[in-house]
Amino acid sequence: MVVGLGFGDEGKGSVVDALCHDGPPVASVVRFNGGAQAAHNVVAGGRHHTFSQFGSGTLAGVPTHLSRHVLVEPIALAAESRELAALGVRDPLGLLSVDAGALLTTPLHVRANRAREDARGDARHGSCGKGIGETVWYSLLAGARPGDVVEHQEVVGTPGAAPRVGDCADPAALRRKLDALARFYEPLIGAGTSVAELVSLYRDFADAVRITRGDEVGRLAGRGRLVFEGAQGVWLDQHHGFHPHTTWSTTTPANARELLRGRPATVLGVTRTYQTRHGAGPLPTEDPAVAARFPERHNATGRYQGAWRAGHLDAVLLERAVALCGGVDGLAVTHLDATGLKVVTSRGAPPEDMPDPLDWFARRHPVLVTGYGPDRADHAVLATGHGPDRAVRTCATIGA
Repeated sequence: MVVGLGFGDEGKGSVVDALCHDGPPVASVVRFNGGAQAAHNVVAGGRHHTFSQFGSGTLAGVPTHLSRHVLVEPIALAAESRELAALGVRDPLGLLSVDAGALLTTPLHVRANRAREDARGDARHGSCGKGIGETVWYSLLAGARPGDVVEHQEVVGTPGAAPRVGDCADPAALRRKLDALARFYEPLIGAGTSVAELVSLYRDFADAVRITRGDEVGRLAGRGRLVFEGAQGVWLDQHHGFHPHTTWSTTTPANARELLRGRPATVLGVTRTYQTRHGAGPLPTEDPAVAARFPERHNATGRYQGAWRAGHLDAVLLERAVALCGGVDGLAVTHLDATGLKVVTSRGAPPEDMPDPLDWFARRHPVLVTGYGPDRADHAVLATGHGPDRAVRTCATIGA
């Protein structure tokens, strides 16, 4: 299980790619949260791709399973498939399976999401503008009436059942759900979205991918090793993050553990050697000089998400993130090629020099722990990243 211990952008994609390419054979990468807002960058053999819905093991030839906890956006998925095909991946959609119960993100959700964020003005939440929160919110409205307030948002119309991936193979059922969705959002975004066109597109999507039901993760586990790829980071979690600057998603390993149904797993927490986040929200150790020293090759300012920000490694948040994950079995430390690093070890204290990050993780306090009390233990650093390309990264054999 690969989990981000920050605000996202820790390097989860490169770690997943390394696990799929360098370790024992992998039967599938399983996505267990998030949706089309994910942006996991992988650079390998002169190829670069920003993985959104496909698993980051795709360039290593590993299939992807989108679990029921993923929000699936078929139009963006088709575009990503074309990008992967242009990089030489043969039949990308043929590498994909999708749980029938996964929620569908539609252009209606996206437009509503952007309309709400635009209306917030300077009080923006830092949404990616991909319709993620709107997709989840609409799915919570069963039995709600106009004027009700659900999760701090007023219900503006009469909702229907939320569309799901399994509906794509049933055009009549899908049409009913999309018609209700369009009527519901018309007061907010107006008319103009062609439901008939969406039904046709989604029917093609259902023909192109394998839609699964039941315990698909169990079936995949029976074929071999799995890599669970998390999206975003612990401090964007819907339950544990700094609301309202969070995602409508469970970013801890909880969903992956539920999908595994008690099967054993190694939890690998990923952190950079410095702190980062996109857009609005707290970043306690922020230092504009850090962002200036470490320019991002693949993370630009987004119209809705906001600017790229950076600061010193925050040991306080890091230790708390590990605890919110229920402990981790090891760390993946990325961006070890960065120099002149500092770390904040207690709130209010000045940053300390960190000339050797791996030495700090092994020797310095606060100690990162897998548990509390007398059984607490230091984490081993099981994977390291020294640059953007797979060729200059080392990865221990994990979960063999």
